[in-house]
Amino acid sequence: MGFSTKQVHAGVVPDPVSGSILTPIYQSTTFVQESVDQYLSKGFSYSRSGNPTVRALEQKLAALENGVACTCHSTGMAAEQVVFQATLSAGDHAVISDVAYGGTYRLATKIYSRFGVQFTFADSSNPDSVRKALRDNTKLIFTETPANPTLKLGDIAAISKIAKERKILHAVDNTFLTPYFQRPLELGANISVHSTTKYFDGHNATVGGAVIVDSAELDQKMRFVQNATGVIMSPFVAWLTLQGTKTLSIRLERQSANAQAIAEFLEAHPRVAQVRYPGLESFPQHALAKTQASGFGAMLWFEVEGGVKAGKKLMDSVKLCTLAENLGSVETLITHPVTMTHADVEPAERRRVGITDGLVRLSVGLEDVEDLIADLRQALDKI
Repeated sequence: MGFSTKQVHAGVVPDPVSGSILTPIYQSTTFVQESVDQYLSKGFSYSRSGNPTVRALEQKLAALENGVACTCHSTGMAAEQVVFQATLSAGDHAVISDVAYGGTYRLATKIYSRFGVQFTFADSSNPDSVRKALRDNTKLIFTETPANPTLKLGDIAAISKIAKERKILHAVDNTFLTPYFQRPLELGANISVHSTTKYFDGHNATVGGAVIVDSAELDQKMRFVQNATGVIMSPFVAWLTLQGTKTLSIRLERQSANAQAIAEFLEAHPRVAQVRYPGLESFPQHALAKTQASGFGAMLWFEVEGGVKAGKKLMDSVKLCTLAENLGSVETLITHPVTMTHADVEPAERRRVGITDGLVRLSVGLEDVEDLIADLRQALDKI
């Protein structure tokens, strides 16, 4: 099946009791067993260990990534936590992209480092930097590409090759592009991680996460942690995400086209100091963006002339773009990473990786692009 067909039909069958075309919300704590000797004959016992609605979403996302299996979790950060717990122990070492979501940085430096796990943040845009960061006790490479918020890319195939040479697992945060535009497992990665809160949901209605893997052995490890720690997705969230996923491709096509037009407008505006979007020829890794993914996504960032004060003025002046902490929704969201998504990252570290105080992140939605450009133009005129 093609991608759009899979996003509608994979993992979903008509309800055997009623014939309902939508997967029911199995809002049940426990499941009755036929007998002691036939325990788990229907596949479910207790909703912390597995739920039919959640399982339908897991099957759909695994199909979209062309993975072996998927586990769904309560949040995107819960999904990352499951990857860390399933692959790292005290005394182990992991390499993480030097530009990553603030929550990833916090999880590594403030939580897992307390339990004897070591981390190195390497420039994943340069495979040699990743190679040099490896140690004898390295068990995991965790890259985020495009990176949040600078959109710096990592060469998934090159890093996966390095990982395989050293028998190290490679996990990729694929939230920004989704499997519609980029499929890390096909490029050699072992694990693809998502915040389903973003594009899979697409409507600012839920929080959730997913981990798709390339082997049954890895799936068993993820599922064990999912059950042991209780970070499974709720049935209602899974049901809403199932519905959102059905329109993923058509939403991303429109959002990506809107982002391209907005990036070109901003690049030509005299009050904009710089703009970064993988679809622009001026983007430093434009060639890699074209070869590694089939689309450029709906995320961009820019800085305005006048620094932080001017940037804040712009964000306070927009009327259609919404100042909020999320991305991937049908609404266009504007964010100031330094005070919002990356506030927990030390200022020196932010500056080192290019997250400047004046950086404005834009998650482009489904509105008419002319209206979005008009909104940004009137806000820029007020600077």
